[in-house]
Amino acid sequence: MLKKYLFLSFVVLFIGCASKTPVKTSSATVIFKTPSMKFYDQGFVNKYKDYIALNILNLGKSVLYLEIYENRVCQSTFRCIPSSEFNTKYLSATYKDDFLYKLFLRKNIYHKDKKEGIFIKVISDEI
Repeated sequence: MLKKYLFLSFVVLFIGCASKTPVKTSSATVIFKTPSMKFYDQGFVNKYKDYIALNILNLGKSVLYLEIYENRVCQSTFRCIPSSEFNTKYLSATYKDDFLYKLFLRKNIYHKDKKEGIFIKVISDEI
């Protein structure tokens, strides 16, 4: 009986600590320009099963890392915040909560909103 519990504990621990591998990874040139954020650098877009990770690099160092979920956004410099709060702070309060998530699910990422001063473009580096 003790062996069963020990084995189950090991399996749960092993599965819980397993690293997540992305469904799709692509390097890209990322333009992310809003009234409060401005980035135009190379980076990576990693698409996982339930979120998208955007990592923008400058001279080999990460300058922006976002984990974009349908209902929240996590950044390396702050805890996860609801998507509505992220939109209000960095994009526009008029955008739907899942706006950024749905934008990064697209193959060609391009969004220009002159009224709000927002421009987001991701050019994937295809081989």
